Amino acid sequence: MLSSESTGRVGRYVPFLGPAFIAAIAYIDPGNYATNIESGTRHGYQLLWVVLWSNLIAMFVQGLSAKLGIVTGKNLPECIRDVLPHPLFRLAYWLQAELMAIATDLAEFLGASLGFQLLFGIPLGVGALLTGALSFLILGLRPRGFRYLEVLLTLFVGFIALCYAFELFWIHPSPSATLHGLLFPSLPGADGAYLAAGIMGATVMPHAIYLHSALTQRRIPVRRIEEKRKLIRLSQLDVSLAMTIAGMINLAMLVMSAAAFAGSPPAEGNSITQAYHALWPLLGQLAAAAFALSLLASGLSSSAVGTLAGQVIMEGFVGFAIPIWVRRLITMLPAILAISLGADVTHLLVASQVVLSFGIAFALIPLLLFTQSSRWMGPLRNSLWTGMAGWLISVLVIGLNVFLLARFFFPSSQ
Repeated sequence: MLSSESTGRVGRYVPFLGPAFIAAIAYIDPGNYATNIESGTRHGYQLLWVVLWSNLIAMFVQGLSAKLGIVTGKNLPECIRDVLPHPLFRLAYWLQAELMAIATDLAEFLGASLGFQLLFGIPLGVGALLTGALSFLILGLRPRGFRYLEVLLTLFVGFIALCYAFELFWIHPSPSATLHGLLFPSLPGADGAYLAAGIMGATVMPHAIYLHSALTQRRIPVRRIEEKRKLIRLSQLDVSLAMTIAGMINLAMLVMSAAAFAGSPPAEGNSITQAYHALWPLLGQLAAAAFALSLLASGLSSSAVGTLAGQVIMEGFVGFAIPIWVRRLITMLPAILAISLGADVTHLLVASQVVLSFGIAFALIPLLLFTQSSRWMGPLRNSLWTGMAGWLISVLVIGLNVFLLARFFFPSSQ
């Protein structure tokens, strides 16, 4: 039943909030830190428009993913598996989705390890092991039900938001430059194009699209069309609230780095570490600690979410799953290998987000096809205007990625 007794207007909506906040963790992971800080440091406020539009697109897409799970009772990987004609096609689709999940997990592990290093001065390798251990504890809440996990991850989102509100209070960014960066698109050279592709890949994340449909598919059992329609409206509230908070955090990341570090891009070394050390004399020890704590919270929470998404992807596409602790151990290996080889953490984080931009179409196009299908959605299929907006977004996202990457690899042709 959707109706229930409650003691306040807000209280009536609380039981329906949560899935979008789990998905929102993916939109404020360490990959976002890397792309936003690098963009603000190198190009000031100029790429704020990319962050804004990427988050608006993410809000639209996550809403459709939640709707698919509510109406069909299936998640997106299961729907794709049902229509692919041959096991080899399903295997290939699963492999590309797993590659995107691995690229995501690499960024999350590296970010959390870096957070441990900045806060406590411990080696990155030890930080990676601590990240793995703590993510096991977070995932240990899953058998108790998703509600416990939703509450914990929502607290992580709130903590990161508070950290950045504190940073902005002290940094005093330029209102006019912020507004100009939001309203007037520009791409400052091939480097800016590469970073913009990274911002897109870090924001419209394939694994979050797959995961959100799984979080809503059987969360609240409903059968009648009107019940489903009401639940869709409530899920849109959940998505709007969670993605607005995530979008504000992403904007704050870039604004903070533009206000504090623009004009002095790092010559070598990773910009996240340099941002931390620069904040200390600029704003004090508390501001630097808040930055590092928010990075650590981002890495730990998003690492757990990435593992959940990997399970959904495997179960949905190929119909079986490995124990979640085995997946956690396997997905730790690329980050530990990168750390042992002495890779530049920020550059690797940005590169991983560019890789993710290639996976957007594989999740977005099937999502649009399913949600506009009468066979799958019945009378709750997308309206004409929603469908048109979705395909316009799809063309823009894919076209923008192709253009940005072409501009980076072939700058002389521009």
